[in-house]
Amino acid sequence: MGDTRTLNSKRRAGNPRRPQALRRGKPRAYREWATLRRWGKLPAWEADVAGYLLRATREGAGLTQSQLAAALGISQQAVAQAERWEANPTFAFARVWAGACGKDFKPAFRSPEK
Repeated sequence: MGDTRTLNSKRRAGNPRRPQALRRGKPRAYREWATLRRWGKLPAWEADVAGYLLRATREGAGLTQSQLAAALGISQQAVAQAERWEANPTFAFARVWAGACGKDFKPAFRSPEK
């Protein structure tokens, strides 16, 4: 068997260094994401994670997952699934979610800030 360090260093030697943004192997934990968002330090490509935005809205309204689930007529597990990094809710679902949290949901297209 060969030395693992040698094998790994040879494999890396041929690959150009990837930008820092592409090094993340898994999504951020919600707590880290929320903290960086509060500090204004999130990279632009992480600012609009739909599931985490749903969770932040629920927590901002002071609701538990069970309370929101009851208001929406779905299970607590469905709420938990919708709050994941990988979630891809529809606008209709986000609108109902926001309404149950006492918020308005109005998606808009804006010109980029200069």
